[in-house]
Amino acid sequence: MLKVGSEAPDFNLTEAEGNELSLSDFGGQKVLLWFFPKASTPG
Repeated sequence: MLKVGSEAPDFNLTEAEGNELSLSDFGGQKVLLWFFPKASTPG
């Protein structure tokens, strides 16, 4: 569990256009992550 103010661990994800991104690609910048369920899936 992360604590408030701690650094987020690096991770990879695939964006909507199919490109893979890593959190480290944005080094030093503020990043907002918005998670949502894929269409027609529970959650």
